[in-house]
Amino acid sequence: MPIGGPSDSSPSRSRRRDAARVKAKELRVSQKKKDRRNKVFLQGGMAIAAVAIVVLVALVIVNSIKPAGPGPKNMASDGALIGEGLVTARTPALQPDANPRPSEADPTGAVANIRLYVDYLCPLCADFEDANTEQIAQWVDSGAATVEIHPIAILANKSAGTKYSLRAANASACVANYSPDDFFAFSSALFVDQPKETSPGRSNDELKNVVTDSGVSEALSSINSCIDDGTYESWVEAATDRSTAGPIPNSSIESIIGTPTILVNGKPYTGSFDDPKEFASFVQQALGETYSTSTSTPTPATPAP
Repeated sequence: MPIGGPSDSSPSRSRRRDAARVKAKELRVSQKKKDRRNKVFLQGGMAIAAVAIVVLVALVIVNSIKPAGPGPKNMASDGALIGEGLVTARTPALQPDANPRPSEADPTGAVANIRLYVDYLCPLCADFEDANTEQIAQWVDSGAATVEIHPIAILANKSAGTKYSLRAANASACVANYSPDDFFAFSSALFVDQPKETSPGRSNDELKNVVTDSGVSEALSSINSCIDDGTYESWVEAATDRSTAGPIPNSSIESIIGTPTILVNGKPYTGSFDDPKEFASFVQQALGETYSTSTSTPTPATPAP
């Protein structure tokens, strides 16, 4: 009688081992397929997420950039021209990418043309405004002078991130568009209790209060919406770029390098900003020089100091 177990025990173990190896191989193949699928799904998910992020960033950028639109009416020269009776000259809106149309100086040489390039956050602009606005208003009201005010925003990054210069200039453009004969009063009012550089400046609601306090009574709802919407901010930026790149028409300077820049009959004023007598003397001198080269003969109506 043979010693040991059943005669087929070894083959059975061998078959079991072979079966186990086959099963393990199948599991490995299956796992590799699953890993490849997961990798594909992961890469696809990452690609989708990346596309979503790109789209989101693009939307944020697009929404943060205001499309170029027409400028305000009555500022086709990039400034508001105010004449006798403090009436603002009417002009059509400047279309996107259109060149400004310089205002024409008085052909007789008898009227002083004063041009002011101002930033509503500029403290020197406030000094000049405080010292000279009353006499300029008298000259312009009587017809002895015109004043053309160009709001620009070269200090837009000096207000704790609120871009006050840009918003204030936009507000002035809103007034010029909807209530042009109130532009001079509103522009002057922006310099009263002027915010300091590096401060946030006035909020939009506070700018709207200045509109009301300065005596603007026409189209208040439209002006307020214009301020909130930043309707003319892209135009202000374009006008600022034009002034700082130059050329400055009908003047002896190439570009605006700081504010205030004050031109009288095209000549830059370099005297004291807070001395009204010195400025009045300069206006008379510039007016006299212009008149002496004019071919017309009327007696010039020079502004009184």
